[in-house]
Amino acid sequence: MPAFPRRIVLPFAALALIAPSLLADETLYTSKEPSRDGTGKVYMGREIAQTVSSHAISWLERRDREAEERPALVMENLGLKPGDVVADIGAGSGYFTFLLAPLVPQGRVIAVDIQQEMLDFVEGRKKLKQAANVETLLGTIEDTHLPEGEVDLVLMVDAYHEFSHPREMMESIVKGLAPGGRVVFIEYRGEDPKVPIKPLHKMTVKQITREMAAVGLEFVEVRDFLPIQHFLVFRKPAS
Repeated sequence: MPAFPRRIVLPFAALALIAPSLLADETLYTSKEPSRDGTGKVYMGREIAQTVSSHAISWLERRDREAEERPALVMENLGLKPGDVVADIGAGSGYFTFLLAPLVPQGRVIAVDIQQEMLDFVEGRKKLKQAANVETLLGTIEDTHLPEGEVDLVLMVDAYHEFSHPREMMESIVKGLAPGGRVVFIEYRGEDPKVPIKPLHKMTVKQITREMAAVGLEFVEVRDFLPIQHFLVFRKPAS
């Protein structure tokens, strides 16, 4: 009778010590054949989109962005106080970072990105604009590295749908928020097929709300005053 190698079964705690990120992926995420512009990784029924690289800076800084997306109107609706700490997650070229900075003259804006090339670009603009209340922070695909409990408002503009580890990233954001702190998403409206954006780079209110509930954020409101994007607000419970 042939000898078969003995099967060794490790307890879950031991497996977690060996490969915690692998176990988390298996628990939270599934895989499929990648769609065009997709990664093939699926979270809560949504395929995660491919990430825009640093080569997209010219598109992020395009002159007609104000007319197309009304970022100045976004600033007016954030309800910021002069001393607030704001985090621009997926800051990219810093387009929104430097719109936020004048609104919090006694506070600060933390530009977070996982690409050092983007943050180098932001640092260059910071010197040119003499924006002393702007700081850059290099995150990872799983962690924003925000200071714990210090952030009053997190802004994410057309970024969340590209996070390769959305659950882990949102958990780190929630950790960084002060009690009662808010998260504002600007995302192209996934419910509207007429919005001229690739499907995986759009999101519905229903999907975002479902994913935020999974990390304990409370839905506050959705405002559709922008031409083709949602303005969604969530809040960390005060206690």
